[in-house]
Amino acid sequence: MSLLVFSIVIFFICIGAGLIGALVGMGGGFVIVPVLTLFFHVDIRLAIGASIVAVIATSSGAAISYVREGMTNLRVGMFLEIGTTLGAVSGAILAGYVHPAVLFIVFGLILAYSAIRMYWASRPGAHVRPLPADAWADKLKLHSTYVENAGGEEKPYQVGRTKLGLSLMYGAGLISGLLGIGSGVLKVPAMDMAMGLPIKVSTATSNFMIGVTAAASAGVYLLRGDVDPYITAPVAVGILCGAVIGSRLLTKISTPVIRLIFMVIMIVVAVDMLYKGIA
Repeated sequence: MSLLVFSIVIFFICIGAGLIGALVGMGGGFVIVPVLTLFFHVDIRLAIGASIVAVIATSSGAAISYVREGMTNLRVGMFLEIGTTLGAVSGAILAGYVHPAVLFIVFGLILAYSAIRMYWASRPGAHVRPLPADAWADKLKLHSTYVENAGGEEKPYQVGRTKLGLSLMYGAGLISGLLGIGSGVLKVPAMDMAMGLPIKVSTATSNFMIGVTAAASAGVYLLRGDVDPYITAPVAVGILCGAVIGSRLLTKISTPVIRLIFMVIMIVVAVDMLYKGIA
């Protein structure tokens, strides 16, 4: 396959990956890495390097729209980035030394558990425990409002369990640096279920955060020579186009649909991770 044909095919695949990534707060790495390695036989290190850069493109394309619409909680995002950035740097450094098999299995089990928890919590009539008072959230003024649908009224929400959220974000950043994914697949459930943010706010805030997390580890991959411009360029451009489209669709799609899409993706990624760890 010529370089031109490769670039065109990858570009259109990445448009779809960027669109989905923007809708559910993920970087699209869960699509890019398997496609590059399984179908185009790209070295896994180069695929992860391209994915890391593409995550930055996803964040850039979607975050602007979400911030402008008031969907992103900037205070929560900047607070949680303390954990994700430290985790991403740790993961990028450890990536050259740790065998990923065990990590794949653990990651897959965590995702499967999170998907089941999210499903039970979203059932009609499911009992939702009120969030306990959180001094950190009050002091940092993390509580905010959001608009469910375009032209709708603002809905207030409370943020809780900030210490737990910060710990989970370190783990999400660690996974991101190790496996080259945007870690939104872990960030969104952490904000949605642990901290009490609405799913759309969690998605928008995750999109804002994943770019910073990826940038923290991208430098390590670049210095190690794992970022090939001939692979990364069509991936990043395609992802950026898809992310812009996805960011415009979020406010037009209902919350149950967003939650369903995210749960399906979590299960698919969990199965993929478990397969890679066992195979």
